[in-house]
Amino acid sequence: MSGGVVYKDLLPIPAEDPRQEEGTTPTLTDKPTESHALALEAAKNPELAGAAQMAHGEEVVDLGWNEPKEKVEAPLVGGLDNEDLWVLVRRFNKQMYHVKEIPNPPPGGLDLNIADEEEFSPDKLRSNIERLYMTIGLGMMGFGKHIMRLRSWRETRRTSWFCAAYFAAWFLDLLIPVLSLTVVALIAYPPIRPILFPPAPIALVSSNTGGIQKPKAGTLGSHDSATGAPENHKGEAVEQEASNFVSGIASIALSSATGKHPQGEPPAEDDSPADAVPDPTSIAMSAADAKDKAAGGTPTKKHDKTKVPMETAMWSKMRPIMHGLADATDTWERFANALSPTPPFPRDRYRIRLAAVVAPIVLMSLFVTSYMFMKGITFGVGFSFFGDPVIQPAFAYLNREFPNWQKLLELRNTLLKGVPTNAQLTITLLRIGEANKAPLVPPPRIDEPPPDKPAEISEKDLRAAGADWPLNATQEELDEALTHDPTTAHETAGSDIDSAKDSKHGKKGSKILNFFKGTVKGGVETSMGADKVKAKVGNMHAKNRLGAVPKPGENLTSGPVEFKGRYHGHKGHVYITSKATVPCVAFSTDSTIEKVGTEEREDLHPQWSIPIGDISEMKKVGGYGWKAKLVIGWAMGREVADGLEIVLKDRPPMPGDKSQKAGEPIKYKVTALPLRDELFNRLASMGGQKWECW
Repeated sequence: MSGGVVYKDLLPIPAEDPRQEEGTTPTLTDKPTESHALALEAAKNPELAGAAQMAHGEEVVDLGWNEPKEKVEAPLVGGLDNEDLWVLVRRFNKQMYHVKEIPNPPPGGLDLNIADEEEFSPDKLRSNIERLYMTIGLGMMGFGKHIMRLRSWRETRRTSWFCAAYFAAWFLDLLIPVLSLTVVALIAYPPIRPILFPPAPIALVSSNTGGIQKPKAGTLGSHDSATGAPENHKGEAVEQEASNFVSGIASIALSSATGKHPQGEPPAEDDSPADAVPDPTSIAMSAADAKDKAAGGTPTKKHDKTKVPMETAMWSKMRPIMHGLADATDTWERFANALSPTPPFPRDRYRIRLAAVVAPIVLMSLFVTSYMFMKGITFGVGFSFFGDPVIQPAFAYLNREFPNWQKLLELRNTLLKGVPTNAQLTITLLRIGEANKAPLVPPPRIDEPPPDKPAEISEKDLRAAGADWPLNATQEELDEALTHDPTTAHETAGSDIDSAKDSKHGKKGSKILNFFKGTVKGGVETSMGADKVKAKVGNMHAKNRLGAVPKPGENLTSGPVEFKGRYHGHKGHVYITSKATVPCVAFSTDSTIEKVGTEEREDLHPQWSIPIGDISEMKKVGGYGWKAKLVIGWAMGREVADGLEIVLKDRPPMPGDKSQKAGEPIKYKVTALPLRDELFNRLASMGGQKWECW
């Protein structure tokens, strides 16, 4: 029997999972994926023990849910700071919308890959663009600023060494070997990274001069953001930047679609028509049609025959574009996690694998001349352009003999096999807590704005190579850059940018907006009152909306075992029982749960109770439609508590449950869940399901 890697090891052919017997459901202890196995090992035999890995009784332990971050035990997971853990969980919550169980072993040994038929939604597209900014965008920005630091000659000693090494290698015709050897060293030996490329906050480095600059936010309140904006929790500034990045693109696109041209406007007057209406760029996309009509056009479907097909083509291309953005971001995250792995993933395995792939290039470059290299490149270009009669039959043979062979060549199944994305890393960390019955504390919430004061800077955040000064800046220059200046954030590149950026409603326009805001608020409150009446007569849609807008001052704290929510409009708690042989999730309307809890209680009579292992699909759903959420957020300034839909494997309906029909998937929709993300994370990480993102 061969011990080598075979085709099935790289990409299992669809078949029954041999580890799952018929009629049973896998649990976390069955180790159905590498993620489950690593989590179980880290929970039972940790190299560095965190609070979630400490031995305790059989009951679920509360490590500080609903507590300020100062009172949460640290670290929750050994080898990982709590702030870094919460960054991962916050971004996981934004990324995960819909997961389904897959029956077969996942490619690469890790679950939570993105499905090929992933559902498209504008909100999910926004989330992927934000991820793109937070990973590739900031990474390339940091790389560009490192290059400017080298080119500027401000850090004289470091640039001199780079310059001398480059031209010495050039003179000896060893440029490619030296560059390849440097890449191998950076991959295989992490301590050399800060020596060759000393760290510095991105916002503090000028992209034009490579020297020090005042951060765009006016102070250096965070180290890893492009603006340096202050933050309450690590990573929040980057997340807010990503959100504003997408909003800024949308705002500029909308201004372009509506023909906004402030330089061509006449001087503003108090009684002009412009003063009587709000800025159209802040109202709706339909203003683009209004612009065409004002110019004498007829932007209707009857007159413009390109309107419908162009819109259809654009929306049809959104899913592959979204999928491509997600794949690019996932690959970037995998490379980052391979170079700097996070426990419980292996510390050296993936870096050595990457270095082993690059190392042969060092040897090859000693024998391959530039002539041979260019001849090979030009032959490849010519063959790919003219070789279709050979390429197409070869593809047809591969598709026939090796179905899905393209997936075998994906980086996640070859070079990066076993390396997690941030989402796969996060669910592994969540599984560590569940394996030890110590659910990880979710990111604490702070409603107060972050203080306008500089963040502390240590040698870990700002340093130089050798005897150079960091960024060749004196202490006085550093103090000046770190001092808070409220005007810096408003500085632009010119008066034309100022005019295009500002949204002016005019005095009358503002009054109109305030009038409509008050009217809409009254209408929303009336509609919410009508829902109570409709729910009493059995309207299911009205029942699902009850309680979705919590009252001001209402206590929403819950977890880690009981979660406040509603089922069919009835107040109650979703609770998780893990002490029994088979962990279950249930819903009860018993009002004593909030004071007494659910541990060791036999007097609870849940409306439904299902084994965790029977869950085949989970989907985050809205308490209101997206338009209604916008109206509620704008007019009432209130948060909307969304819901969670749980779908079971093929099982007969529970006796007496009239809402479930035979032959249909059994679904339970819990609404008005303030801690929906936390409940979703617990259910997703407790069982032995192998998930796929949809």
